[in-house]
Amino acid sequence: MKNQNVLVIGSGVAGMEASLILADAGMKVHLVEKDSLIGGQTIKFEEVYPNMECATCMLAPKQQEVLQHENITLYLLSQVKKTEGSAGEFKVQIEKKARYVSLINCIGCGACYDPCPVSLDNEFEQGMSQKKAIAVACPGALPNVPAIDADNCLRLNGKKKGCNACEQACGFGAIDFTEKDETINLEVGAIIVATGFDQFDVSGLAQFGYGKHPNVYTAMEFERLYAQNGPTEGKLTLREERPIKSAGIIHCIGRKEKGYCSGVCCMYSMKFAHFIKDKAPEAEIHEFHTDLCIPGKSHQRFYEELSKKIDFIRYEDVEVKGNNGNLEIIYTHSNGKRDSIKSDMVILSPAMIPSKGTKDLAKVLGISQDSMGFFSTQDQNLSPIDSEKEGIFIIGCAEGPKDIPDSVSQAEAAAGRILSLLQ
Repeated sequence: MKNQNVLVIGSGVAGMEASLILADAGMKVHLVEKDSLIGGQTIKFEEVYPNMECATCMLAPKQQEVLQHENITLYLLSQVKKTEGSAGEFKVQIEKKARYVSLINCIGCGACYDPCPVSLDNEFEQGMSQKKAIAVACPGALPNVPAIDADNCLRLNGKKKGCNACEQACGFGAIDFTEKDETINLEVGAIIVATGFDQFDVSGLAQFGYGKHPNVYTAMEFERLYAQNGPTEGKLTLREERPIKSAGIIHCIGRKEKGYCSGVCCMYSMKFAHFIKDKAPEAEIHEFHTDLCIPGKSHQRFYEELSKKIDFIRYEDVEVKGNNGNLEIIYTHSNGKRDSIKSDMVILSPAMIPSKGTKDLAKVLGISQDSMGFFSTQDQNLSPIDSEKEGIFIIGCAEGPKDIPDSVSQAEAAAGRILSLLQ
């Protein structure tokens, strides 16, 4: 009989959906997540298009189900380091980093944060806020239990061996400096890869002024700026705390360099315009695009309503210049005419790219990547979730750029294929 345990790599929207379907069907799911919390990139969003649903309200019930399901074993701060075997009988080795905080004893009170003497840039908040060496990524993170950054903890990195500030502050005995990294060996019948995406690094494109002009933001920075649990608690202002009177949103950043359209950037760029109009109704907004990708009936309605309030400008070339905090977007029309618009804020919408570690994981799993760096599948039309190795399935943005509904559809498809394969 084939092993009916399943390994799911990545706990974003797609990974959670696949895990819950399989677990509800009675299969034992081993869910591996490299971060200290679950939810993937979507938990960084305040709302999701086109109906502007609250992202946290949508995801929190799924997250709680994953955390509480008796058929799901969750491995946080973990990565798959070795696999061998074939469909129905894979052997997997996982390396799990120590958290140094008990998931059982911690109640998430946060009393351990302030006493910690180490402050760091919070990568979850795109460096727009600080965190301590013991911290949760953001308010509302699930599980709501901090982790200690061993590289920066003064006690764990040996710079101050006697430091136990967090341990003294905890009244529940949740801090455990004796915890060690673990190596876990599993046997599973099938593997789902749901490792999500990252965003193209815009810092190398000097023409957009990112890093030079303080009010040029990336898409993910703006997501966190607007979020109620973000670094400004949803207060939408410029870095020097001036109100926003105008904004330019530039699509297709990195499309030329990467050689593909991500397919979702137009919609999330329009979502940003909606956000700004929500907080600053009088603001003048321009959306700069090369093409517009607006699939689906609900997306089209969203675009039509928004186009009554903002200007869409098609460009051939664009650059951002600044002087004393004032920004100017200089662009070339399709007819070759040059023009410019002054703007308080510029938001860059970068291409979606494979998540960090994709190349290494492909080698571990013995599967290939496509020309864009995402995991390859057998056939984009007829086998869009099947890797070239039987029993390993690729879903969500691990397979290529896509939105939430398409990611969920692939999760459901992979779960169905596995149930058929193993049962």
